[in-house]
Amino acid sequence: MKHNVVLTVSALLSRLFMTFHMTHDVIRQAEGAVTYPIPVLVFALWLYGTVALSGRVWGYVIMLVGGLFGAAMIVVHAHGIVVGKSGGFFFVWTLFALSTTGWVTMILSARGLWTAFRARRAT
Repeated sequence: MKHNVVLTVSALLSRLFMTFHMTHDVIRQAEGAVTYPIPVLVFALWLYGTVALSGRVWGYVIMLVGGLFGAAMIVVHAHGIVVGKSGGFFFVWTLFALSTTGWVTMILSARGLWTAFRARRAT
């Protein structure tokens, strides 16, 4: 099994679920409370790290940070602030899916970083 392919797929799924999550957050916030260009730039960097830098150290780092943010979303919303008010099935499902794919992305990117550093040390 190609671990880089699995990592790329899990990172892309995390990004997809994160866009669903951010869409829910934007809908539930007050008008004008969100600055739209910032998430777009972050998603673009995350996508570039996943697609163009796959298999490189910087790609692993970007995917690791993205996976960390994805995994943390369920913890951020665990206090019931948004989940309690929304009660939306799709919002809660998105949190579970995002956290799961975030953890997989973190684990696989940490493994890729470890392998890359071990290979550099061996040479």
